[in-house]
Amino acid sequence: MRTQRPNTLFLFVLLLGMGAAQQAHAQPKTKVVLYKDRLAAAFDTVNCVKNVIKLNAFSFFRGEFPVYFERAITHDVSIELAAGITSRNYVSLSLSGDDVDDFSAGTEIKIGPTVHVGFRYYFADDLEPQGGYLHLDFAHLDYIKDIREKDALGELTDIRHRDTRTYNDIRLLGGYQLLSGTSNWLFDFYGGIGLRDRHMEVVHETLNITENKWTYDTEIIDDVVPAVFMGVKVGVGF
Repeated sequence: MRTQRPNTLFLFVLLLGMGAAQQAHAQPKTKVVLYKDRLAAAFDTVNCVKNVIKLNAFSFFRGEFPVYFERAITHDVSIELAAGITSRNYVSLSLSGDDVDDFSAGTEIKIGPTVHVGFRYYFADDLEPQGGYLHLDFAHLDYIKDIREKDALGELTDIRHRDTRTYNDIRLLGGYQLLSGTSNWLFDFYGGIGLRDRHMEVVHETLNITENKWTYDTEIIDDVVPAVFMGVKVGVGF
């Protein structure tokens, strides 16, 4: 009996320590689960920013004018939709096909459509759509212009050639959305990479010096190229 008492006492202390360690290990997880549950419940009941309307401060230079609407679905997931028009492009990004439009009288810029559908995940646990995020975006853009023919004297005629650039993008973006602490204004900084599926009917205008006349031909391009995106959106939440 004397030899068994230390073993019994040691076993009792060991079991007690294991139980305490297990309880201490489980307690933080319980706190995290309870916090996320309370956050999810508060998202449905607390009056906070869940909708955002935004404009892209720099897409104007690419000839794109979309209006964005972001809707928070949960405290960390939102969907972003955009619709707008395309017009004259002022920036040359030859890698993705964004060529600067000619300012000559023979180039007539037409209005085209642009559409975006995106899904966003915020890393921070917050009731409002702000903080660092990862964004998957699908975009469709149509750039349209007419090129008027010139006669032998260089005068414009009524004959026109349609030049179109149709882009379908898949974009993976990262960014940070900052909501003002004193108002509902916000800034959305983003950047990322993507793939651009291009269908382009490019009109080439060439002066034939030998025959002293202008010639026009259309090059059709169908390919997929990499693309880089970055910018800043400015908006207001409600």
